[in-house]
Amino acid sequence: MIDAKGIGQTLRTLRGEKPQKEVADAVGVTVMAISQYENGERIPRDDVKLKLANYFNESVERIFFTS
Repeated sequence: MIDAKGIGQTLRTLRGEKPQKEVADAVGVTVMAISQYENGERIPRDDVKLKLANYFNESVERIFFTS
């Protein structure tokens, strides 16, 4: 079972003080998408998961599967 709320918390923590727009631009999604991921309303597609992991210099597993 995927924990969308846990993933959202992890993404918020990783983003820290950076604006959502900076992360959104870096991974090629909208600010609304980043907001939905962080609020546990959506889970990113696999290609976006990989881009987020690379952006935050973390593994996909740590962000999305160990929340």
